[in-house]
Amino acid sequence: MKKKQKLLIYQVLPRLFGNPNSKLVKNGDLKINGSGKFSSFTSLALSKIKEMGFSHIWYTGIIEHATQTDYRHEGIASDHPAVVKGLAGSPYAIKDYYDVDPDLANKVGSRMKEFENLVERSHRANLLVIIDFVPNHVARQYRSDAKTKLSKDLGEDDNKQTTFDPNNNFYYMPGQNFEPDFCLVRDGIKYEENPAKCTGNNRFDAHPSKNDWYETIKINYGIDYLNGETQHFDPIPNSWYKMKDILLFWASKKVDAFRCDMVEMVPVQFWEWAIPEVKKEYPDIEFIAEVYNPQQYRNYIWNGKFDYLYDKVGLYDCLKDIMCNKRVASDITSCWQSLEGIQDHMLYFLENHDEQRIASDFFAANPWKAIPAFIVSATMNTNPLMVYFGQELGEKGMDEEGFSGVDGRTSIFDYWSPSTIRNWCNRGKFDTERLSSEQIELREFYIKILLLCSKEKAIAKGEFYDLMYVNYENTLFDSNKIYAYARKCGKELLLIVVNFADHDLDCSVYLPTHLFDFFKLKPSLLSPQKELITDEKINATITADSLYCLHLEKWGAKILKFKSK
Repeated sequence: MKKKQKLLIYQVLPRLFGNPNSKLVKNGDLKINGSGKFSSFTSLALSKIKEMGFSHIWYTGIIEHATQTDYRHEGIASDHPAVVKGLAGSPYAIKDYYDVDPDLANKVGSRMKEFENLVERSHRANLLVIIDFVPNHVARQYRSDAKTKLSKDLGEDDNKQTTFDPNNNFYYMPGQNFEPDFCLVRDGIKYEENPAKCTGNNRFDAHPSKNDWYETIKINYGIDYLNGETQHFDPIPNSWYKMKDILLFWASKKVDAFRCDMVEMVPVQFWEWAIPEVKKEYPDIEFIAEVYNPQQYRNYIWNGKFDYLYDKVGLYDCLKDIMCNKRVASDITSCWQSLEGIQDHMLYFLENHDEQRIASDFFAANPWKAIPAFIVSATMNTNPLMVYFGQELGEKGMDEEGFSGVDGRTSIFDYWSPSTIRNWCNRGKFDTERLSSEQIELREFYIKILLLCSKEKAIAKGEFYDLMYVNYENTLFDSNKIYAYARKCGKELLLIVVNFADHDLDCSVYLPTHLFDFFKLKPSLLSPQKELITDEKINATITADSLYCLHLEKWGAKILKFKSK
């Protein structure tokens, strides 16, 4: 397989990015709290994101979703508030697969053109564009106003008198009203749905709870879940064709990749068929899968044809537990070992819209505790790395926005504006004037590591060697708190050592002869260059079967570069 560049992804929620409003009100509507816009991503803003070292930008929540904001005057059907989460609504309750979120437009009637302009601006800034594709579920009142007149809407031709039909787009409970365990009356009007459609998180009855994805309905890909999960893929189900057309529609808008939501809830056979179909017309487009079952990783890569998969259950969970003193640093080794043969396909991250912020009271409570984890995520392999907007500024996610309470996450359901991002945007200046000295320092550190990911060939495309196995018996090396490894490309060797402890450590790393044999390097010919984080020149040489001594600050790291003569 052709070696690809190392993807460095900046995930951002446009509704929150660029919103200058600091006078925010809990449960404030669009008029009170405001919203970021496509236009918030100016050429200057995008250049600043590019300067941080990113290759891709993931615009989260682009496709039109259900909302409590009334756009009927713009010809957009309204949604009943009882089946919308938050005033702004969830970006994952898709209302129209062929349209964009009107909240993000300066002129609602020109919203698609404004999105197309955003894609063009992003490309001019040398940033590739990722958007969400949400294949498993849609909003309860899904209806496309923007689809072509020649295409049939989802559910338009469904036989609603049966729970399952291979060519139905949805699942139904014939003769039953939709009756969840909460009130469906808002503003004196009751939400009515008969027959009840089955809910997006595989709830095949008419009575979801508030903990279910009650605002969504499940799309039917040809699996009869109520009869032994029997598969009906021949002939190809109607939903497959509809979803392929949606992918092709967005690919025609010149997006460069899709982050595909909850792919394990969609049969792998669909992906095996659909992704090659899309790549026939758009061969360079890439597909990223949100997956959580490691037993299915290879299935979705080799059969499902995905380019990359989330590594949430593996490295993310491991690093979080290490930061929270629930696991030891040496456990990182088993993470990469379990991914033999597919390591390059795994996408690493420490934050995203689903997870708690590192600096929140529910996680590490201090963004600096994540530095060793971030360095491992960034430099351990050639696979992609993702940063969630505000992570580089120590965003705490401790606001009580409305539907989303104080939970350590940045809300995807409410109109809001995180103060860290708002201060960096600084009304379009995108400077550090309103940032604290600690935020500036943290941001500069993130930028340093991100730039190393593309500048240093050993990180971007080099080989990897885990040094833990030869250091377990080393009394001068604390394998509970220290993780050490090497990267090599051509004549360059990097020795990377990170410290997860909350105190400084003096340690010695044992370097076996096998390290140099594996990399086909002679230690006697390696000359010390510099420590890449501080740019300080180093004088100590490395030799085979010896100890390399170094001092590590708390939550600190060393990236030592050596070059063959």
